[in-house]
Amino acid sequence: MNKILVISDSFKGTLSSRAICDMAVRTVPSVLPGCAVTALPVADGGEGTVDCFLQAAGGEKVSLWVTGPWGTPVEAYYGRVGESAVVEMAAAAGLPLARRRDPSQTTTYGVGELMRHALEHGAKRLVLGLGGSATHDGGCGAAAALGVKFYRTDGTAFCPVGATLREIDTIDCTEAEALLKGVTVEVMCDIDNPLCGPRGAAAVFAPQKGADAAMVMQLEDGLRHLDAVFTRQLGRFVAQLPGAGAAGGFGAGAAALLGAALRPGIEVVLDLVDFERHLIGCDLVLTGEGRLDSQSLGGKVPVGVARRAKAAGVPVVALVGTVGPGIEAVYDLGITAVFVTNRQGAPFEAVAHRAEADYAAALKDILSLLRALEHG
Repeated sequence: MNKILVISDSFKGTLSSRAICDMAVRTVPSVLPGCAVTALPVADGGEGTVDCFLQAAGGEKVSLWVTGPWGTPVEAYYGRVGESAVVEMAAAAGLPLARRRDPSQTTTYGVGELMRHALEHGAKRLVLGLGGSATHDGGCGAAAALGVKFYRTDGTAFCPVGATLREIDTIDCTEAEALLKGVTVEVMCDIDNPLCGPRGAAAVFAPQKGADAAMVMQLEDGLRHLDAVFTRQLGRFVAQLPGAGAAGGFGAGAAALLGAALRPGIEVVLDLVDFERHLIGCDLVLTGEGRLDSQSLGGKVPVGVARRAKAAGVPVVALVGTVGPGIEAVYDLGITAVFVTNRQGAPFEAVAHRAEADYAAALKDILSLLRALEHG
């Protein structure tokens, strides 16, 4: 074993991608002397995306006060390298910022303020990460901060939230189009769900943000209405785009209102870190995330990494916190083997405090097995 590439997502709530990389850099040489380790911390659009971008490409972190998910000021930041800017919506509209969970009332306005600041300071390429949101406004709040106007049937202007999407009658994108002229907008989506329906934003993700059954129906109805306005007035058909349902429909809103291209977040990151170059001479890729399940197939880190490694003929081991149903397909997509750090199968709350030790122990076992096979 001459070279191992480590590129793992975070284990949300316990281990950052950076911490995992640091453990691998310490552990691999102790078990496999002479084996080189390349560690690439990554995020696929959620919390930590900006930090990973800055570590990979350099640049600077830009901090400013913006509107939080409940309309109160929060200090947030984005990353800037030359004419490119990476905006992490979780920094301005993430679940940890929500004083209570009610996706019918929260806004993405602060995300748009981050984007606008980047544009007004010379950005010509915006990369927007949509993971970890507390919102369900179809991205209308962010679009409003960028100059999009929303009007009711009586002509009054307003900034829609999830509960008021049905009040939208007309949309004016003139100001935003002028602001975004000559600008490329890429949206990093860590899921491929459509806007509406049983796999849509409301049905799948709103309950995770605090919505009960009645609110889910209200939010679904609002997104269907928003999509009808996009189609009728703007001539934009975005509801079935992979990732349209990301972040409470922000994926669809970004495509329709901002002309954004939706891409799996990990694909954007792998391009950014020049992943194929790091694969050269590599014997094994070690990846992972906190929970590997059927949602991982929609474009999360392990599957995105495995697809590219498979094309290069490099085996991939996924070291994850736990597994859920529906992971069988990951083996066809390039993952060679899956190992779990939670050996006792205990609830998250019972093992969270020892996540680092459990990860290190599982990693050492994997490396010990590789050493035994190599010398067997």
